[in-house]
Amino acid sequence: MSNIPALTGKQMIKALKKANFKVIRIKGSHHFLSHSDGRKTVVPVHSGETIGKGLFAQILRDCDLTIDEFLKLL
Repeated sequence: MSNIPALTGKQMIKALKKANFKVIRIKGSHHFLSHSDGRKTVVPVHSGETIGKGLFAQILRDCDLTIDEFLKLL
């Protein structure tokens, strides 16, 4: 996971939507996304802040995506 891009929450949600994830609800700044096959994750959207590498990795694990699969969605 050496090539982790610096993405904001909005950019990450946009990419996940291309993988057929949908925002099911928003609580504060946390956007809850779900896929029709049951995968779920939470993406924080804070203006001007990027997703840290640890959280980025956790979101990819929740979504069952590899870094290469995710980069193709960008």
